[in-house]
Amino acid sequence: MILNSEIILVHGLWFGPWAMARLARQLQASGFPVRRFGYSSTLEELHSHAGELREFARQSDVEHQHFVGHSLGGLVILKMLAETGDLPRGRVILLGSPLDGSVVARKSLKVPQAGKLLGEVRSALDQGFSQLPPDRDTGMIAGSRSIGLGWMVGGTGSPGDGTVAINETRIEGLKDHLVLPVTHTGMLYSKKVAGQTAHFARNGWFLKEKPA
Repeated sequence: MILNSEIILVHGLWFGPWAMARLARQLQASGFPVRRFGYSSTLEELHSHAGELREFARQSDVEHQHFVGHSLGGLVILKMLAETGDLPRGRVILLGSPLDGSVVARKSLKVPQAGKLLGEVRSALDQGFSQLPPDRDTGMIAGSRSIGLGWMVGGTGSPGDGTVAINETRIEGLKDHLVLPVTHTGMLYSKKVAGQTAHFARNGWFLKEKPA
């Protein structure tokens, strides 16, 4: 057990804390205490979700507090950290978050009724969120297995995880960036993703795999 530290997991669009259960177990097996944050992803704007996450984070008195966000959850984390300066130090690991905006989200807005499916976060998914916390190492894990909801609206237009393109996960300032052969949802159940997440939380960089 890694004393006086924790990892807070933040789920993505249309999901809930239940979606992070397997990742939570794998991180706990690596020695990290874990808490899972839940929010109604489509019912409020990014700012409101960030405020709820801030209050959730403040319920702990640990010395090191790391955040892991899947997809939209990563944007919620970054928005919260951009507005909050009094949380314990730690690192941020993003899983398939469209920091540079999502082409799939933009295409979805052209589909009848799609605006209701994306709800109040549609502008956040369209624009992304590229402001990284200056006092925290931030790493990104992107997927390269293109199977996902993106195909329903014409795909991501470039290599990606089926929902978010790899180039949408790259912005200046990331401490490290890693591409693994997983889908957008599959990364939540991948042992490799969990292992790399734990490694970054400990060290601030991903463990690069040797070429076969």
